[in-house]
Amino acid sequence: MNTPLGKGVFLIAKPALRDPNFCQTVVLLCEHGPEGALGVVVNRPTEMNITEVLPQVPVIEGQPHRVFSGGPVQKNSLLILYRLPQEIEGTHPVLDGVYLGGNMEALERILEGPAVDETFRAFMGYSGWAPGQLENEMKMGSWLTMPANPDLVFNPDATQLWTDVIQQFGDEYSIYSDMPPDPSLN
Repeated sequence: MNTPLGKGVFLIAKPALRDPNFCQTVVLLCEHGPEGALGVVVNRPTEMNITEVLPQVPVIEGQPHRVFSGGPVQKNSLLILYRLPQEIEGTHPVLDGVYLGGNMEALERILEGPAVDETFRAFMGYSGWAPGQLENEMKMGSWLTMPANPDLVFNPDATQLWTDVIQQFGDEYSIYSDMPPDPSLN
């Protein structure tokens, strides 16, 4: 069932992956090539609200959107995934209808009056791999892969995503689906 590495693929941490940055995570690969790979962890919401990250944007005031921990690299940088019917300036396509970028006008428009199926998710930090590093982690058996799905990327119950996705890999992995999170990660 493993999907080749590439943009728009989910990396699902295998149960044995104990790195606290990636234990029980689902990472959306946003870029993958000879220069390395970049992705965001889509199942780790933080307690931080978007108003704390972007206090200078008036339309954000009072918005209930949580910021997600995108990964261990550049934890002070903000990345935004958009779900939009078409690509907008300042974004890069990741998968069908999902774009990565930092277009504040689009963010404000979505907050003021989103069209059907328009939304966003904000991430502090990202997950990055040097050339060949992710391929080596695949050889070591750290990750499972599958095509990403926009509905899963923007799943309202993101904390359940790893549990839901790991079950799709059969009995060998579904027995881990009720594995409690590692308490040392909190």
